[in-house]
This record gives sequence, C-alpha cells and structure tokens, in this order.
Amino acid sequence: MLVLLAGIFVVHIATVIMLFVSTIANVWMVGTYNKTVSSGLWLFCNQTCSELPVSSDDTASLKTVQAFMILSIIFSVIALVMFIAQLFTLEKGKRFYITGTIMLVCWLCILIAVSIYTARFTGQIPPSTASHHGYCFILAWICFCFSFIIGILYLVLRKK
Repeated sequence: MLVLLAGIFVVHIATVIMLFVSTIANVWMVGTYNKTVSSGLWLFCNQTCSELPVSSDDTASLKTVQAFMILSIIFSVIALVMFIAQLFTLEKGKRFYITGTIMLVCWLCILIAVSIYTARFTGQIPPSTASHHGYCFILAWICFCFSFIIGILYLVLRKK
C-alpha cells in the first residue's frame, strides 16, 4: 500500500509539472515557413515572440482556454496539498474523497481547455504552410489522462 501511495504521489507531481510546462511554453501548434514557427496560449514565436494574432471571434475562446489551463494547475496543486494533509489527518480505513474530487475537477478543466483549443485553433498558424500540434498540446492530453486515473485512484484508495 505504501508503494502505491508513493507511486500516485510521484505521478501527481509529474502531472503538476507537465501542466505548468504545457501552460507556460508556447509550442501548442508548430508550423514551417522558411523557419519553424510556433504558437501557444500566450505568444506567437517566429524568430522572436510577439502577441498571438487572434481574430476578434476567437479572443473569447483563447481567454477561456487560458483560464481553464490555469484553473487546472490550481486544482492540481490544491489536490496535492489535500492529499498530503489527508495522509496525516485521515483516520485509517477512510477514503481520499476530497482529494479525488478536486483532481477530477482538474481533469474536467483540462478537458474543457484542450477541447476548445482543438476545435478553434488547430492549424491556425498564419504564415505557415504545414502545421501540426506541438509538445505542449500533447502534454496537456497526457495530463488529462493522468489526472483522470489519479482522481479515480484517490476515490477508490483507502488509508491503511
């Protein structure tokens, strides 16, 4: 049981780190136009980075993606702190309901953010000839999977 708890804790920390990286870095979409260009949630990078060129129709969608990615980081960190607190305060035989619920809220925030980004911004790098998803987009989907698995494990797991 101790090994399982330690494994979940390590995966949870890895998920938090990957969420930070995927939100901060600007490599959600990558394209080629003489050189490699990339765009993220915050900036458009060619040789230098500048403000992300977004149409007025897509501004609200981009702000929503940014907000939900930040919320997912916040909920993931809160769940990690709650897990550590529950390790020391929870009675034996009780389940980690609070931690699991918060982690599933994190999962929902990631789902909303990445789904909106997929629907609205896939392939929209302005001067690009061929574009594809970057590593930040892939990390966000990996975090989506990890947060769901961790959330379910927290709900099922009992303190021994």
